[in-house]
Amino acid sequence: MSEKKRILSGMRPTGPLHLGHYFGVIANWLKLQDEYNCFFFVADWHALTSEYADPWKIKGFVPGLVRDWVSSGIDPEKCVIFQQSVIKEHAELNLLLSMVTPLGWLERNPTYKEQREQLAAKDINTIGFLGYPVLQAADILMYLPEAVPVGKDQLPHLELNREIARRFNHLYNTDLLPEPKDLLTEDAKLPGLDGRKMSKSYGNSIGLSESLEDIMPKVRGMLTDQNRLRKSDPGDPKVCNLFPYHKLMTDPAKLPEIEAGCRDASWGCVDCKKVLMESLERFLTPMQERRAKLDDDTVRDILDAGNRKAREFAQRTMAQVREVIGFDF
Repeated sequence: MSEKKRILSGMRPTGPLHLGHYFGVIANWLKLQDEYNCFFFVADWHALTSEYADPWKIKGFVPGLVRDWVSSGIDPEKCVIFQQSVIKEHAELNLLLSMVTPLGWLERNPTYKEQREQLAAKDINTIGFLGYPVLQAADILMYLPEAVPVGKDQLPHLELNREIARRFNHLYNTDLLPEPKDLLTEDAKLPGLDGRKMSKSYGNSIGLSESLEDIMPKVRGMLTDQNRLRKSDPGDPKVCNLFPYHKLMTDPAKLPEIEAGCRDASWGCVDCKKVLMESLERFLTPMQERRAKLDDDTVRDILDAGNRKAREFAQRTMAQVREVIGFDF
């Protein structure tokens, strides 16, 4: 039997995950962990690029991110879960790749310009922020992956990664570093409770670790079809902020009834929200039961085991990197 192809992906530890994270990233990971040899990492050094003034906060979010992953169904027996900053080889490869990456490539990075505008209140005019695509390339190329799961908005990042790999291989006459393919993630973005992008900073999200008691008032206050001023007014599920939640979490057999009830006004928004609350309970309860079993020692054991596997792989890769550039002193 052929060995599974290897892929790598990560997330920054910036706080508890919400439903947007689940359907945007984790749902895809759950499929991939059965098909590929997956390396999933906590990108705590990446979090430092914008949160360097408050590193203690990042440290506290690391175990919480692992809890969110595992309670969502990410299985540490099927994949390698590790912490970026613990694998010091990432820093070494980042340094070596930064020596060969032209400055213009980083300055033209569209995300760099966008983030500078979005984070104007923070001082992110740092080498670390400008050079984070190189660190990202080091994270990925370290594990010589076949592919990387990405959304469409991340394709320019992956292409820059491939350009860095090509330049390294050309300069040192090697084929060591791969040019990973993209595994495009299905676009399953979930709007926030108020119709904007779901975000903790907007206060419009439903957290994976939130209790049902805390979620209930949020659901009651959700934005719906704004043209339905009264229950007797017909609605349109296509413009209702509630219906995308039903499509992702409610029994598909129930959807035609919900849609028809909205259009002919036989269902009110309160009825629709009651069904959604039942769907959320069915969806989140298994996660919360798994979370209850994840004490601090268990989370630490998961990271320790994953860190060992990642470190062994990274050490082998760096031995090869040093050899091809003649720094195997």
